[in-house]
Amino acid sequence: MEWLLRTSVISIIAYIAFCTMIYFMQPGMIFYPDIPGRELVSTPDSIGLNYQDVELATEDNIKLHSWFIAANTPSPIQKTILFFHGNAGNISHRLDSINIFHKLGMNVFIIDYRGYGQSTGRIAEAGIYLDAKAAWLYLTKQRGIKPNNIIIFGRSLGGSVAAWLASQHTPAALIVESSFSSVASMGKRIYPYLPVSLISRYNFNTKKYIKAIHCPVLVAHSFNDNIIPYEEGQDIYNTAPYPKQFLKMQGGHNDGFLVSGKEYVSGLESFILEINNKD
Repeated sequence: MEWLLRTSVISIIAYIAFCTMIYFMQPGMIFYPDIPGRELVSTPDSIGLNYQDVELATEDNIKLHSWFIAANTPSPIQKTILFFHGNAGNISHRLDSINIFHKLGMNVFIIDYRGYGQSTGRIAEAGIYLDAKAAWLYLTKQRGIKPNNIIIFGRSLGGSVAAWLASQHTPAALIVESSFSSVASMGKRIYPYLPVSLISRYNFNTKKYIKAIHCPVLVAHSFNDNIIPYEEGQDIYNTAPYPKQFLKMQGGHNDGFLVSGKEYVSGLESFILEINNKD
């Protein structure tokens, strides 16, 4: 009996120690600004696009680096994409997506969160929301772009940031691609044996945010996503209010939009043109 009690105590201590370790390791498990690196590896002009370097100041005095890529010619889609990227790398790793939106005839505005790329500051969830707010204010106040001409787009972690921003303001539309319903939901999938809700330091509660929006929604997710399960995308879609659409993609988490190719681009274009025609 004494041996059993001792073993139980040791097991409980080890479990608590592991939970504590996971708690403190979370920043490094969620944010990857140094993978593949903070250095800008290219710029839009490397793919033939003119762009403007923009420095944003957040309300807590963080300096954010961003790009504004203007549409070349008038097009049926008179919209601006506000682009929030995922948890790894920086804006220079998103040229393929920038090019897709540009070819659809839209302006593209993309930022690096605090602690990413050339942006200053330390990464924090509350701070990233301030970054999103600064981007919105830049477009609407400094550039004078009307909210009903802005489409908020977010991929992976950026999908949650985009949903949060759309819950605070009313854009023309929201696009959430390859994202998760919440950090807690993902944590439970990866660590079903841990009290995730108790030890999670982050929320990024996409489901909660998307319930509060008042604009059309497109949720895009790959059935083959190897990082964020397809079911997470379905959960977001099922929670979103109408009007909404779901775009089923192919390929992995990081290349689904490229693997899906024309089907992906056609899905985006159809959704955006439908919004445009209702303006």
